[in-house]
Amino acid sequence: MRRQMIERVKSVVRHHWPRLRLRTILLLTFLFVAALPGVGALFLRVYENSLVRQTEAELVGQSAALAAAAIVEWPGVHARALPQQIVPQPPSVDLRMTRILPERPEPRPSAGPQGRAPIVWGHHMRPVLQLTSRTTLASILLLDANGRILVGSQTGASYADLPEVRSALDGQRATTLRRNSAYRQHYLLEWLSRASDLRIHHAHPIVADGRVIGVLLLSRSPRVLFAGIYEDRGKIALGIVLIFATLVVLSGLLSRGIVRPVEALGDATRAVASGGGSVPPAPTTAAVEIQALYRDFGVMAEAIERRSRYLRDFAHAVSHEFKTPLAGIGGAVELLQDHPDMGAADRERFLANIGADAARLNRLVSRLLDLARADMAEMVEGAATDLSDVMRRVADAFTGANFDVVPEPAAGLPSVAVPPAVIETVMTGLIENSRQAAAFRVSIAARASGEFVELAFRDDGPGIPLGDRDRIFEPFFTSRRTSGGTGLGLPIIRSLLQAHHGTISLDRDNGRGAVFLVTLPSCAVAPTRKA
Repeated sequence: MRRQMIERVKSVVRHHWPRLRLRTILLLTFLFVAALPGVGALFLRVYENSLVRQTEAELVGQSAALAAAAIVEWPGVHARALPQQIVPQPPSVDLRMTRILPERPEPRPSAGPQGRAPIVWGHHMRPVLQLTSRTTLASILLLDANGRILVGSQTGASYADLPEVRSALDGQRATTLRRNSAYRQHYLLEWLSRASDLRIHHAHPIVADGRVIGVLLLSRSPRVLFAGIYEDRGKIALGIVLIFATLVVLSGLLSRGIVRPVEALGDATRAVASGGGSVPPAPTTAAVEIQALYRDFGVMAEAIERRSRYLRDFAHAVSHEFKTPLAGIGGAVELLQDHPDMGAADRERFLANIGADAARLNRLVSRLLDLARADMAEMVEGAATDLSDVMRRVADAFTGANFDVVPEPAAGLPSVAVPPAVIETVMTGLIENSRQAAAFRVSIAARASGEFVELAFRDDGPGIPLGDRDRIFEPFFTSRRTSGGTGLGLPIIRSLLQAHHGTISLDRDNGRGAVFLVTLPSCAVAPTRKA
């Protein structure tokens, strides 16, 4: 069920997937990658959380400075009352994890007498706190040891019930996030910010002579996301321009290195497929892989052209070879049908001609199948054949009363990377050619020559006429057509050798007899392919 559902979804996606050009895909990819930092800042709120923590750090620094000034102003303070230990306070609020409290309530009325020392102390600190508040735009309240307001609005009221004030009265600094009912939207997309309607409240204890003598309560709205972006708009705009300029340069490089060469290769491929044109050389600005693709396409185009030419010539030769016996058969059948009273001798002669032509057709079909198998043969991985053993085995099979095969393997002959059956087929075909050409003796000399092993087949026959030497490897060319030759023996041998990275050639400088030179790859250097 789950697999069927996945297949249905894939089917819908495939049906509606747009056809995009490579340039479009690259441009969209670049734009997406370039937009990732902005997406992270806007939707993951990383930048905004940093702004909030930066505002908290500013409040912490202000409260520490003001607390130091307040300690100095406390009546009768001694130098030992000043803190001796450095206790840094990193920002602690986090928009994702810190609990957001309701708006700070109004202070409660306080009961009981208030000492003279705190009043004098507050009177001395008032100008300092007011000037600091005007500069930093933070709300600053000075509370005494009981949480009552000494400096600020509603003097004499108490904030002792606030959680952050209670922590400060216990000697622990505290920062809270609270809602801000006075918030009004100033920017178009400010509603996306989580910190727009929040206010940071920080309570800092003032400690002298080992006891809390008061609390500084600071509050300020944090720098929200879009306000920070607006303030840094010049830098952000410059960064966007640089990013897009980089994208344009990269797109141009990729266009010249990938897109344009691929398009040119596509045009050349369509031209080759239609029967004209050729694969051009790879552009120098193309990527290394694209240049390799051009070379591979060029090799493929040449192979296709060579194969097409071979098939055209082969089809023409096959039709010519089949046309003659088929015409003879058709003519004989027509005569037999037109002359039912033909004499027995003539009838037997025509039937013999039909049988001979049918036998030739049968031989042609059989040899064509052998040629097709040779053309489709592939090199066998790991093949290793002792050439001396194969030479002796073939020589024993052909040596008789009127025919002699003499193997002459050199000493220390390396193994060849060709299966024994292929070597036997090649040797058998060449020896049969020599015997049918009225030779009585064939010698097979083998020697190592660099990366290959060379075989020289020499017979004592009449040799090959000069006019025929350029055509002996052409399919269907034969000088023994009247005796049943098909002209496919040497082409089959050549195809088998080519499939196994070997070659065959005729020694043109030989005076009498025929000398064929065959090369086979040795095992030490032969390429390997799976069969």
